[in-house]
Amino acid sequence: MRLISKYGFTVLMLTVTIMFFSSCGSRKNMVYLQSDSTKINTIYEEYIPKIQNNDILTIVVTAADPKVTAPFNPVSSMTTSNMTQSVDMALRPTYTVDNKGEITLPMLGKVHVAGLTRVEAIEKIRNELSQYIKDPGVNMNFNNFRVSVLGEVAKPGSFTLPSERVTVLEALSMAGDLTIRGVRHNVLLIREIDGQKTMHRLDLTQQNTLNSPYYYLAQNDVIYVEPNKSQINNSKLGANSNIIISIASLLITVISVLTR
Repeated sequence: MRLISKYGFTVLMLTVTIMFFSSCGSRKNMVYLQSDSTKINTIYEEYIPKIQNNDILTIVVTAADPKVTAPFNPVSSMTTSNMTQSVDMALRPTYTVDNKGEITLPMLGKVHVAGLTRVEAIEKIRNELSQYIKDPGVNMNFNNFRVSVLGEVAKPGSFTLPSERVTVLEALSMAGDLTIRGVRHNVLLIREIDGQKTMHRLDLTQQNTLNSPYYYLAQNDVIYVEPNKSQINNSKLGANSNIIISIASLLITVISVLTR
């Protein structure tokens, strides 16, 4: 009877051990940006997102005399008290970049902006406006700077960002971070460049990811975190995992009865 009891205890411990190790990963696979000899040289200016076809841009023209900007801000409103310009966020003029990479601005007509950074496009428009306005100012923002995060994260979804300066780690934090089952060393980033989808892999466990040209995100990027092997195996097993646990429990119960 003692042999049976000992065997039952062994089965129990073996079952618990298997379940424990199947749900755990090593530190090497879990910790972000582990130390190595890589020299960190992340320069955002090298990877600033460029304006693309179908982007939606909000553009507001300003000047010392707000009256002269009225033709360039067709839906803007002017305050009468101090003559400063007041443009409601919901009513700010928006322009869609067409298939030729152009936007059509009041008075200026067609302006090619695709392939330019936001700052470069602002400077180009300012130069065009100079023939009509003295020392014009231009405020421009992306209306559709959105990234999507899918897979093994706590809160997958699409996120519209107020700024184009966002990193892959920041996007993952918006999605609640990776779950313990997410593969950190092989994160997939899907980016559209000139109408073509491109795919890139990022190892978030290594510091050299900070130097990647894909560390900073572009509009409409998609991040996919794949499940680890344990999660895939669990998905394949499905109800079988419950069956295994039930059988183990039944076996332990039978052994317990026999050893009384």
